[in-house]
Amino acid sequence: MRFHLIKYLPSIAALLLATLLALPAYAIGLLRDADMEHALKQIAAPVVRAAGLNPNRVKVLIVNESSLNAFVVSNDAIFLHYGLINKLDSAAMLQGVIAHEAAHIANGHLARRMTNFANSRTVAGLGLALAAAAAASGNGKAAGAIALGSTSSAQGAFRGHTREEESSADQSAVRYMKSAGASPEGLLDTLKVFAGQETLSVGRQDPYMRSHPLSRDRMRAVAGAVASYGTLPPDPTAEYWFARLKGKLTAYTRAPSWTLRRLRAEPYADVRLLREAVAHHRNSNTRKALAAIDKAIAARPNDPFLRDQKGQILLETRNFATAANTHASAVQRAPNDPLLLSSYGRALLASGQVKSALNALEKSRRQDFRDSSMLRDLATAYAKSGQTGMAALTTAERFALQGRIKDAGIHAKRATGLLSRGSGPWQRAQDVLIASERAK
Repeated sequence: MRFHLIKYLPSIAALLLATLLALPAYAIGLLRDADMEHALKQIAAPVVRAAGLNPNRVKVLIVNESSLNAFVVSNDAIFLHYGLINKLDSAAMLQGVIAHEAAHIANGHLARRMTNFANSRTVAGLGLALAAAAAASGNGKAAGAIALGSTSSAQGAFRGHTREEESSADQSAVRYMKSAGASPEGLLDTLKVFAGQETLSVGRQDPYMRSHPLSRDRMRAVAGAVASYGTLPPDPTAEYWFARLKGKLTAYTRAPSWTLRRLRAEPYADVRLLREAVAHHRNSNTRKALAAIDKAIAARPNDPFLRDQKGQILLETRNFATAANTHASAVQRAPNDPLLLSSYGRALLASGQVKSALNALEKSRRQDFRDSSMLRDLATAYAKSGQTGMAALTTAERFALQGRIKDAGIHAKRATGLLSRGSGPWQRAQDVLIASERAK
């Protein structure tokens, strides 16, 4: 799977909410990769299940930010900055973060914040009304200051967790980890990473400190809970997937020379070969990259994600037909993974197999509509197969997911004129069109 950037908006309703309050959390850059998201699911599933949530419905996604942060903005996704993952040293530490964010969902904190949204909206609306009055009086500077201040207040009221919520989430997270067989000490170790941040000025603090207030009382409470529940030995399966997640993530986010210097320290042979392959590929040394990934595949012949990585290397070096065959072998081993299907569709499209590409990309979309790279390829496949209405609709949905609502409206309007009135696709185009008109 290609390591790519998308924009995430969970729904049209969320888009309207984000437009109203200018909430950047609803339009964030994500790093999508089938291997890494599978690793995250293996690590997260036990604690998410212990929280009473469905691991198949709650996705853990990586944000393209090097700062340290984690957050939730809906009941179906937990977001982790890649900088935070790179900072952690064990699967238990990562499980502590995920358990804490899952607790915000399970304890109803998001639902209460949505209930309080009306108050935030009132704050923003009042500020904008005052700004309009100030502008009418000719005081432009005052108008700008009032508008900015009121909008910031509304955003703060909507996004920030209280210390009470944080303490509640901590206590729940410790219980979830113990129930899941993960050492609760991982959460305490993670909090220690942030303990020194409180002494820094707000501008120098990581975002985690501003959205998750930390205090000595919180630290003592977590330490007491950990002492009460006790520690557990590391889970070998979780530790392997953590090593694979962090290994691939650092291979893409750090310089190739940094990765190559540290290969000997990697305890898992297949992860070491995967990291080596990525580093050589980024250095444009295709021969060494393919040699390393082939050795990794030989070590784990039924692993679809290593084959997906090989397919990416082949595709990006313009070996289109071979890439399509390699991605096909990955999909055979995980036929319902949407990101693997997306990569397979892209390789088929590049090799000129439009009909097969369309089938793979449509199947991918049915399972995960939030992948804008897949939507771009799907629109191309529709256009090449003469389905211009579906191409316009898919392009409109891609722009809507990226927050480009004006462009989304243009393509949605075109789609409504090309699609059969009253059909499912026509109604989808209408949804985007209505959202774009309201956003104006």
